Amino acid sequence: MRTLESGNVIVTCAVTGAIHTPSLSPHLPTTPEEIAEDCIAAAEAGAAVVHVHVRDRETGEPVNDPELFEEVATRVREESDVIIQPTTGGAPDSAPEERIEVVPELEPEMCSCNMGSINFGLYPMLASVEEWEYDWEPEYLESTTDLIFRNTFGDLEVMLGTIEEHGTVPSLECYDVGHLYNLSHCVEQGWISPPLHIEFVMGIHGGIGASAENLVHMKRVADDLFGEEYSLSVIGAGRNQFPLTTQAISMGAQARVGLEDNLYLERGRLAESNAEQVEKIVDLAWSIAGREPASLGEVRDFLGLKDPAETAF
Repeated sequence: MRTLESGNVIVTCAVTGAIHTPSLSPHLPTTPEEIAEDCIAAAEAGAAVVHVHVRDRETGEPVNDPELFEEVATRVREESDVIIQPTTGGAPDSAPEERIEVVPELEPEMCSCNMGSINFGLYPMLASVEEWEYDWEPEYLESTTDLIFRNTFGDLEVMLGTIEEHGTVPSLECYDVGHLYNLSHCVEQGWISPPLHIEFVMGIHGGIGASAENLVHMKRVADDLFGEEYSLSVIGAGRNQFPLTTQAISMGAQARVGLEDNLYLERGRLAESNAEQVEKIVDLAWSIAGREPASLGEVRDFLGLKDPAETAF
């Protein structure tokens, strides 16, 4: 596994996502203005990368609108030099052809890329809300009882090819051990070349469970497959966010936090902003491992990113 020469930690903040709905937390940013403001505040708190989804500005429903992506990215760039990483995951029920459009539209430094298909069950969250703000929310969550988040090998060839064509570096999201083998196949086929930046996504209902043992297992498989040709960031969904990210930090890996992955700051206490979560993981990184947030310059050098001036926003 590759690590920064300085030993510093790359903190990514995923500010809104397509998992949680507005009724689950009043602090979830949904409008372009709110999403951009949270990106800027997360950067000021220590995040080098902000992972961006967009939502309908009136209802907060996850969408893949290129104009909204551009509006968010432009607003952020006016105030911050943070690395903007748009999703190509979109809403999990979106077609891959629709999700990848953001790359040629924005020409970003980074984007996400999901490395395999899984069941993607959000329906357990239905039990946590008695009164919904919008009619689409319970319907959206209930629909995931039959949802397959599609990322076939054919899809991956197209998506990785599009990402490479535009000089963008993908964060390769692996929701289970099999996705690491999918990625290895993509390397063998020449669809992507090392060094790789891999992100373990742990705790999604349909993917690998969020446990310390599973994190160690996933890393052992990644080490066997990719040796010193990959860097690693870790995502823990829900209440396992901070246990898994602190474990990752202690292992020399990088960490992602944010309201996409977890709405809480601690048990029973909603996070009031993404910046709160960034501040917490920055404090934990220093206290448990003596690691400071990596600077934007060293992250761009380490990941081999294009010049921000080459983006389309």
